[in-house]
Amino acid sequence: MKNVTYSKEHARFLKRRKQHLALVWVCRIGLLGLLLGMWELVTACGWVDPFIMSSPSRIAATIASLYADGSLFYHIGVTLWETLAGFAIAVVLGFAVALLLWWSETLRKVLEPYIVVLNALPKIALGPLIIIWFGTGSEAIVFMTVLVGIIVAILHMLSAFIGTDPNKVLLMRSMGASKLQILCKLVIPSSYPAVISMLKVNVGMAWIGSIMGEYIVSRAGLGYLIVYGGQVFKLDLVMSATFILCLLAAGMYALVVLLEKILVKNTDR
Repeated sequence: MKNVTYSKEHARFLKRRKQHLALVWVCRIGLLGLLLGMWELVTACGWVDPFIMSSPSRIAATIASLYADGSLFYHIGVTLWETLAGFAIAVVLGFAVALLLWWSETLRKVLEPYIVVLNALPKIALGPLIIIWFGTGSEAIVFMTVLVGIIVAILHMLSAFIGTDPNKVLLMRSMGASKLQILCKLVIPSSYPAVISMLKVNVGMAWIGSIMGEYIVSRAGLGYLIVYGGQVFKLDLVMSATFILCLLAAGMYALVVLLEKILVKNTDR
């Protein structure tokens, strides 16, 4: 890489920015450590029944036991595959449907009320039908994940496509650009921020859909562990599975943030 020389003012600005970022991370980790420490303290002192609230040490012991019997990564793998598959299908289909609705204003006006109704429909109500349609395997859970996320993807992307600067669209039309050229050269590139926003929202929706599906029908996965732990009153298992879900969701969100940084860097070039 080439050596870059900064002015003193800019160097001080960069230093303050790095110090602020370091302070934010220290505060984040410190707050997490404080919350976990208080949680451990109140259960260890008997102020709260650890059978009801569990504790960080009991969660760690439960995760260690799951790892020891070889079931930890099996359950993580099942839920992760279902979530990623549903997430990918929902994003791709949602993007494609939004493009189709943008392309045809008549089709958009016909289907828009149905999309709004589907978005408001409690997806859990379709659980019995999903079991009948897809059985009791992972297919039903993936379909539930897609069902939860696809409407969100469509609405986010359609709003971004329609919200493209009309002056720029008019300029391209006056220069003889076709509708396909306007789509490829203007509409899609200008919707990159909306794509990232949609991905961030759909990360959470994907986990909601997969765990919701595992609540309804599953023989493995983190949702299965939560349901099973609640049925047999193993609340340490419930809290352990929930903790792992938080870690996985945070990791998936971090990947989306990394993608955002890559897109921004490439756009700025």
